[in-house]
Order: sequence, then C-alpha cells, then structure tokens
Amino acid sequence: MVAFGKKLKQLQLQEWHGYYINYKLMKKKVKQYVQQIEVSEQNRDYVLMDFSRVLDKQIEKTVLFLLEQQGQLASWLSNLGEQHEALIQQNDAARISELQEAYRNVGRDLLKLLYFLELNAIGLRKILKKFDKRFGCKFTNYYVKTRANHPYSQLKQVFKHVGISAVVGTLSRNLADLQDQQESFISIYDQPALSLPDPIIESIKAAVDTLTNSTDFLQYIGKHALILEDELSTPSDDDVDERYHFMSLLLNHASTFLYMVNTYIIVPTADSYSLSLGAAATVCGVVIGSMAVAQVFSSVYFSAWSNKSYMKPLVFSSIVLFIGNTLYALAYDLNSVYILLIGRLFCGLGSARAVNRRYISDCVPLKKRMKASVGFVSAGALGMACGPAFASLLETNFTILKITFNEDTLPGWVMALAWLVYLLWLLVSFREPSHYEKVSSMQQESSNGMRIGEAGLETGVSKTGVSQPLLLSSVEKQQDEDEDDDQEFDISEEGSEENHKPVTSIVSAYKLLTPSVKVQLFIYFMLKYAMEVLLAESSVITAYYFIWSSRNVAIFLACLGLTVLPVNVIVGSYLSNMFEERQVLLASEVMLCVGIVLSFQLIIPYSVPQYVCSALLTFVAAEVLEGVNLSLLSRVMSPRLSRGTYNGGLLSTEAGTLARVVADGTITLAGYWGMSNLLNATLLPSLLICICSIIATCFTYNSLY
Repeated sequence: MVAFGKKLKQLQLQEWHGYYINYKLMKKKVKQYVQQIEVSEQNRDYVLMDFSRVLDKQIEKTVLFLLEQQGQLASWLSNLGEQHEALIQQNDAARISELQEAYRNVGRDLLKLLYFLELNAIGLRKILKKFDKRFGCKFTNYYVKTRANHPYSQLKQVFKHVGISAVVGTLSRNLADLQDQQESFISIYDQPALSLPDPIIESIKAAVDTLTNSTDFLQYIGKHALILEDELSTPSDDDVDERYHFMSLLLNHASTFLYMVNTYIIVPTADSYSLSLGAAATVCGVVIGSMAVAQVFSSVYFSAWSNKSYMKPLVFSSIVLFIGNTLYALAYDLNSVYILLIGRLFCGLGSARAVNRRYISDCVPLKKRMKASVGFVSAGALGMACGPAFASLLETNFTILKITFNEDTLPGWVMALAWLVYLLWLLVSFREPSHYEKVSSMQQESSNGMRIGEAGLETGVSKTGVSQPLLLSSVEKQQDEDEDDDQEFDISEEGSEENHKPVTSIVSAYKLLTPSVKVQLFIYFMLKYAMEVLLAESSVITAYYFIWSSRNVAIFLACLGLTVLPVNVIVGSYLSNMFEERQVLLASEVMLCVGIVLSFQLIIPYSVPQYVCSALLTFVAAEVLEGVNLSLLSRVMSPRLSRGTYNGGLLSTEAGTLARVVADGTITLAGYWGMSNLLNATLLPSLLICICSIIATCFTYNSLY
C-alpha cells in the first residue's frame, strides 16, 4: 500500500513541485513536535504556535503561486479577447475554430490549476487531522477559526478558490459567443439554455463543484447512502464493469424498498393490534422497536457476510422476513403477543441494508455509482411513504380456514407474500458478482494518472497551445534528503492511520473516530430518535387526542413520507449551494429543536393544527439534517472506514438503529405514567438530546471546514 504522502507526491505536476503545500515537511514537523512534548509538556504552546507559522508559510506560498497563475490566465484571455473582437465583423470559420481551440487550451490550463488546488486542499486537511490525532487537541478548530474567518484570509483561497469563477465565466461566455457566431449574438447571461455546453467548460464546472462541495439534487441524494470514497482513491472500472449487472442492482434496490415498507406498514395499526392481544396500546413501541433491536445485530453479520457473497445474504434475508411476517400475522389467531414480538424480531434479523449499501459500493462502476446511490436512497424514502399508504388500503375483515384477515394481520400477510415473490425473482434473476477482494489489490496498485473525485482531472492533461509556457520562471526543485527517516515515519504513521486496509473490529473502528465524527454520529442518533418518537407514537397520540382511525393515521404518515424527495430537491439544488453545509446543519438542528418544542402539550385542548404543523416541521427538519449530516460525515470520516465489515455505513446504521431502539423503549416506558403524560414524557428526552447536539456542533463547528 502506497502511503498517503508518497501518493500525493506522485500525483503532483512536476513542473509545479515547489509550489505545493509540503506535506512531507509538515509530517516531519509533527514527528519533531511529538519528541519535544515527550521531553517537556511546557513545549505544547510553542508547538501550536510554531506549527501555525509553518502552515501559514506553506499556504502563503501556494496562494501567491495561485494568484500568479490566475493573472497569467487572465492575460491570455485578454489577448484572445482582442482577437475575438477582430473576428466579430468577419465570418472566417477556420479562424473561429482556431480561436475556440485557443480558449479551450486556456481551459485545460485552468483545469491543471484546479487540480493543483485540490491536491493542496486534501493535503492540508490530512495534516490537520494528523496533528489533532497525534496531540489529542482541537488544533484544526483553532486554526480554521483564526485563519478562515479573518478578513485577509489566505486559507479561503485554497478551499474557496476566490477569483477562479470569473475566469470560468469569461471562458464560458466567449466559447458560447463563438459557437453562436454564425447564428446570433445572444449572450449566455441573457438566455443560457440556448448555448450548448462546451466539454471543457463542463469539466471545469465539475472540478469547481468538487472543490466547493457544490452539489446538485442527484449528488445530494446520493450522499444519503454514505458510500464512502477515499479522496485519493484510484478506482479501476474495468473490473467493476465485469461485476455490474443491472437486474441485480434493481433487485438490490427492491430489497431496500420492501424492507422500508415492512418497517412502516405496521405503524398505523400497531397500537390496535397490541390492544386486541390484551396488551396496552403503548406496547406498540416495543412491537415497532423489536425490529430495530434485532437489526443492531443483523447489520454486523450481514456486513461481514457481504465480504464473501451478495446473493446468499439476500436469499437468507428474504426467507427470514417471510417467516417473520407470517408469525406476525398468525399472532392474532394464536392470541399471543409473544408471537407478535418474535415475528418482528425475525423481520429485524432479516435487515440486509448493509448488503444493499455494500453491493453499490463494490459492484457498480464509479460513473454509475452516484445514480445507484440515488436509487438506493429513493427506494428507502419511497418505501417509507408507501408503508403507511398500503396500510390504509387494508381495512377489511374476513376469515379463511380459521385464519383471520383484518387491518391488523393483513400487513403481515401482504409482506410475507411480497417477500416470497421477491425471493423467487431473486433466485431467477440475480447474478452473483465476483468477490470484491479478488480485485481490491489491483485497484490499490494504481497510483499514476489518477482521477480526483468526480471532476475527471488527470495528471496527463493536454498541454496548452498558447505560444508562451505556463510558467514564466524556473521552479527550484526541493531536495529529498532524509528519505530513509521519512520512509520510516511513513510506515509508523501512515500504515496505521491513512492506508486503505479495512478495520477488523468495532474497537479499531472506534479508535478512528475523531471528535468531529463522533459529533456527527451523535447528531444522526438524535435525528433518528426524534423521527422515531414522532412516527412510532403517532397512532397512540392521535387516537387519544383526536380519535383518529388507523386509516387517518396511515394517510398522515404517508403524507409525511412524501415530503422526503421534494425537501431534498430544494436542499440539494439550492440551499446546499447558497450556504455551507455546516451552516445548514446547525440551522436544521435549531429548526428541529423548535419543532419538538412546539409539539409539547402546553395548551389544553391539544389541537390538530398544532400537532400536524409541529410534526411536519420536526420531520422536514430531520430530513434536511440527515442529508447534510451524512454528507459531512463522509468528509470527516477516515478512508479506512470506506469498506470492510466495520465501515462508515455500518456505523451510521448502528447509530440510527440504536436511536430507534431507545426511542421505542421510551414510548413503552412513558406509557406507565398514563396516556395524558405520554406525549410530554417522550418529547422531553428528544429536546434534551437535541440541545446537546446543538452544543456539540458549536464546539466542532470550525473542524467541519
């Protein structure tokens, strides 16, 4: 495995070698600081100040070079603009074509500059993480707060590339003008849709989006899947293409959809089913939560199983879910609440979401992975909405062979049939791909000519066609002295922290969790807790205060579920591009807190408008929060958690599942204080946890840069 520092060096454009942030030098500095602090704890303040000074000098070197190159690009564009003006009165197709190519050559050099920026941004993030980990302090929080928020910030030039947008705008406008030269003189600013996008501009826009974390709806939705990619990964799609099979991917999404339907189809009737079996209505919390209890364990063994196979765990999942739903339906005629709970436990043991997520990560080519992730998230959101909707259609009551079919048992029978049909479809159509680990070593070997993120930037970009060289002065090459000592440090540091070898235990995974990651996982726990309290107790609360029928509850929950995709469209297409993700994160936490406060029964009588409006605000805020939370989590989480059994997806799933278990248990326990106190008793923990998450976010806010 190539250490991060060496991989970073291999990716650098050699003619600009002296202008990159010197990751190797800073790594040596960290090693020296460790030795100094071991001698005297009094050196800690000196270390913090000295490392800040080193970072400032490195960033300044990079930024000044960046500004120099931006000026050179601007000069070329100015010269080309003069030629452009001369062509306005002519109709020379050959000269127009030459000028278009000259503009594209400037665009290619701009791509090189964006590639230069991205490597520096990645190196800077890595060294800050390393420093925090080695010294157990919040240096990143201090450094970003004092540098990024300063009016003369140079750090913003690295992460926000101020000024490059103007260059992109000039290129776009002139290429569009030349494209339409023979037809019209309409500017892109007047009617942008009339001009066909130039490929080089599309590549630049993708690179800019990668640097700024700018996103669109598909990217935003795809991040919900938390399928992590290393920032310097080198995927080889040749091997992945061989494993890709569209029908198998469709079956993978169908499993996600059916499982979410299975989870929420019983929510409107869980309280009435519990009452019919002689239990209290609030036992619905245990009935709903028992599925989540089992999922805590099933997520681990399904994640481990997916190291060897994808089809076998999906087959096992379908069989277990068929049995679980059958037991759930038979509990009515057997008059046993224990059979009811066992049935739901079986359903939780059949949760294959870890396999669904892993299949996309391992078996879908990179160019199709974003859309596959969107399909995975959308299937879950659609299943969440369809579950209660299907339940509203099952209001009937008849008996066949002494087996009762009514609104309580039909959800079980319908899902049992659905899983049986799915199992047959799976056995006929699913194609088991080759084992991922057979090709993982080949993927890890590739380190030259690699792409960065989704921008499509490569080290072998085309050279400029402009007569002047891009660099006006020679670059002084840095000498690689002390190579043996640095290599030893690579082995000790990078081998344990930044290589791509998956972690092998939950303890190892926990050690990789920085304070920022822990806070993001806590936020995920909080939002899932709040959502579960809202959804799981909805049938009990609405029946007690408003005398709603199961059908009314089902329609209400379905309407809440249908808000998922529209809300994500708004956030993914607009809010995430207007504000930083950390700003949206904090704002959505505050809105969620407001929604919880408005849900309390402080006014008698408790009204339908109050409940519906507060529930809608809570649910929407939680949905917005989930998107930005998982997006930030994917950025701050170690790349070692991108694959293997104990991956980032498993950790987030476990955090969310544990939240559901605790929330459902809270509902059942609160029932002992009486129905009149149930609502406030369950909302109070949600409020306290939400306030704690807001405080924790404020403490780690600057580390989310």
